[in-house]
Amino acid sequence: MRVLVVEDDPVLLDGLRVGLGLAGATCDVVSSCGDAEAALATSAFDAVVLDRMLPDGCGLDVLKRLRAGGDRTPILLLTALDDIIDRIDGLDAGADDYLGKPFDLDELAARIRAIARRGAGRASAILAWRDVTLDPAARTAARGGAPLALSRREFAVLSTLMERRGAIASRAEIEDRLYGWQEEVESNAVEVHVHHLRAKLGREAIETVRGLGYRMGGPA
Repeated sequence: MRVLVVEDDPVLLDGLRVGLGLAGATCDVVSSCGDAEAALATSAFDAVVLDRMLPDGCGLDVLKRLRAGGDRTPILLLTALDDIIDRIDGLDAGADDYLGKPFDLDELAARIRAIARRGAGRASAILAWRDVTLDPAARTAARGGAPLALSRREFAVLSTLMERRGAIASRAEIEDRLYGWQEEVESNAVEVHVHHLRAKLGREAIETVRGLGYRMGGPA
């Protein structure tokens, strides 16, 4: 999944980028209210991790403006302001979750997966399509019950397609899930990963829809 992290502490920001990356997320990072709103206006994210105390304003005001504008991106407030009244204010302002600092990185990753799953309308934490299953938390895949070895980006491509339940995912949408702002997008990367997945799952597993993108092939 693609996550936007909004945090003004450079050490914590870098730690979140690396830690969430190891948990399987593609992370983009910014450190101000203005940059956060600009990022959300131009890019789609599966979830946002938002600090409350930022150098150019309050993250809570960013949250309120986003919700007032109809933005439904799942947002977790991650902040040192952790009194009960602070948590109530954040949740009532439209946050999907609230976590105080200091925090455990594994718990943060689990909470992000949970709000992203709810935002996508999925009840189960396990993705399934025909005889293929993916566990985003454990970063494991199986086909017919047998373990399936996937690279990090193969896992990201397959999960993107399986989350759409047979709907088409464009090449640009898949690239957004694979690469952050600072990463160079290889011209044929999506095609290469799809080719590798077809070699492991069968050619019929992923359908190319000419001019539009890709989708999982056959009935779920």
